[in-house]
Amino acid sequence: MKKTFYITTPIYYPSGKLHIGNSYTTVLCDTVNRYKGLRGYDTRYLTGMDEHGQKVETVANELGKTPIEHVNDIADDTKNMWKTLDIKYDDFIRTTEKRHKTVVKKVFEQLLEQGDIYLGEYEGYYCMPCESFFTETQLEEGNTCPDCGRETQLVKEESYFLKLSKYEDRLLKFIEENPEFITPEKRKNEVVSFIKQGLFDLSVSRTSFDWGVKVVSNPAHVVYVWIDALSNYISALGYGSSDDSLFEKYWKGNEVVHVVGKDILRFHAIYWPIMLMALDIPISFKLYAHGWYMMKDGKMSKSTGKVVYPEPLIEKYGLDPLRYFLLKELPYSGDGVFTPEDFIARINFDLANDFGNLLNRTINMINKYFDSKVYRPKKSYFDFDKQLIDLVSETVENYTTDMDKLNVSKAIHDIWTLISRTNKYIDETKPWVLAKDDLSKKELNSILYNLVESLRHIGILLSPILINSSKQLFDQLNIPLDLQTWDSLKWGEIVNIEVTDKPAPIFPRLDKKVEEEYIQNLLSIKEEEQAPENLIGIEDFLKVELVVGEILESNPHPDADNLLVSLINTGDKVRQIVSGISKHYTTEELVGKKVIVVKNLKPAKLRGVMSEGMILAGKNKKNIEVLEVTKLKVGDKVS
Repeated sequence: MKKTFYITTPIYYPSGKLHIGNSYTTVLCDTVNRYKGLRGYDTRYLTGMDEHGQKVETVANELGKTPIEHVNDIADDTKNMWKTLDIKYDDFIRTTEKRHKTVVKKVFEQLLEQGDIYLGEYEGYYCMPCESFFTETQLEEGNTCPDCGRETQLVKEESYFLKLSKYEDRLLKFIEENPEFITPEKRKNEVVSFIKQGLFDLSVSRTSFDWGVKVVSNPAHVVYVWIDALSNYISALGYGSSDDSLFEKYWKGNEVVHVVGKDILRFHAIYWPIMLMALDIPISFKLYAHGWYMMKDGKMSKSTGKVVYPEPLIEKYGLDPLRYFLLKELPYSGDGVFTPEDFIARINFDLANDFGNLLNRTINMINKYFDSKVYRPKKSYFDFDKQLIDLVSETVENYTTDMDKLNVSKAIHDIWTLISRTNKYIDETKPWVLAKDDLSKKELNSILYNLVESLRHIGILLSPILINSSKQLFDQLNIPLDLQTWDSLKWGEIVNIEVTDKPAPIFPRLDKKVEEEYIQNLLSIKEEEQAPENLIGIEDFLKVELVVGEILESNPHPDADNLLVSLINTGDKVRQIVSGISKHYTTEELVGKKVIVVKNLKPAKLRGVMSEGMILAGKNKKNIEVLEVTKLKVGDKVS
């Protein structure tokens, strides 16, 4: 019987058009799911939409639509996006579907009946964009949201609560006994640290809006997002229905993986397993929380126009270059950065030069020297042969380990190590020299055969990643279907091969300057489109607290050459602020300067070091200059 593999994305919120940052999770899951299918697993891949909540209701009203009309439109757009990205999901769950709402109602009533949910009253600060409540101690200055920095509202209402505190010790023990439950390690450590601070019972219902699943026993309440959204992973499998065969097969099967962004780690690592504990459902999943795709100047943002959408990139460059970039450039436990320069460089150097050129050179030499045909040699002729064959075996092993860990970026690195070594093999064996000697035909054939076998292995390993280009490789080499499988990853499986006599580059080289300019234009909003987004009112400006601060000390950042870490006295306290100015100032130059500081900026870690504000500076293409004051005192306000 086949092993089972069930993988899920988070269900996406209907906030508008998805960009490449949103798409990364879905592409990652698609790649891992294809890999598991290649390995022979019985796979199931779930994605979908989280369609309830006050924000949906509010946005729909602003658009002049009903909530269901609004979410239907977004769901259609999202499905079209996944079609463009060739995402092979098995199910698309929507929280507005009857099959899901039935499960949510049942789960809520069961937890209520057994005392894991109770009715109380909630008073707290609510952030509508994040759909989260916070205590006063959790807020940033000015009662702003600690997650997004927006203003919160003080809300008091009757609410049902889930007893997180009841399961705190049990959850910590589970994490301790299952060290691979949360990956990467740094994310697990964040969760453990949060739990050890003490868990407060979680508000799981609302009375302030209607767009959601009504509580059966008290219809004045709507089931809040956490119980509603998180239940999708089992409602999509038929949990609690007359046919729960998918639940029994996949949830209780061999492997279950939830893939989420780091911003929703806490909900999946704490709320969801506690819900399962309370429902007496096995916690069979592993949780992988990845980083974000950033722009050069910070997180992608639709409001500023600093955002990249997949469709124009796919239309211009094809699907595989985008999949390759997304999967390669976001490291296992960190964030990735999208720039036009890096995107074009990956196409030209990795895909065209390294991979595409290797395939093209190999086929051209076989056509030129052997009229398109090579055969399996009876022996090895060069020491380089063994080195190449050993590396192929090692690559398959490393690739398997990395893909099983969802470290797809590292798996791609494994493949490219083999691609580089295969290119080097050509230079070492010099087939063009052997071709001049008729007595060296056997040796020449063995070299070209080895190149084809290495490329065949590369094609199989790339097939979950470069889904179209791997097919082109197999087609141009005329590799039969039975030698494109995981089980055929053994050296020497090819007996005779006849490659195409009309090879075509699968990744033509691009004009760097022209293509970088094209992508840069995609990132730039036209002035007439941008102006309404950039205009702010005086009330927005007054939210920014600018004060005079004196730099007491400045040191290089321990993990970033372009950053300096400064201690700045702003009158109320000494703040640690990280600034990207090391190429323009020495640490000695900064000490003693009186500068303008943004005092109420949300603290954030920059390359692992906490920054508690921002220094104002002006810049042009060549210089950055810190704005200084001379007559004002430390702590004076700037307006």
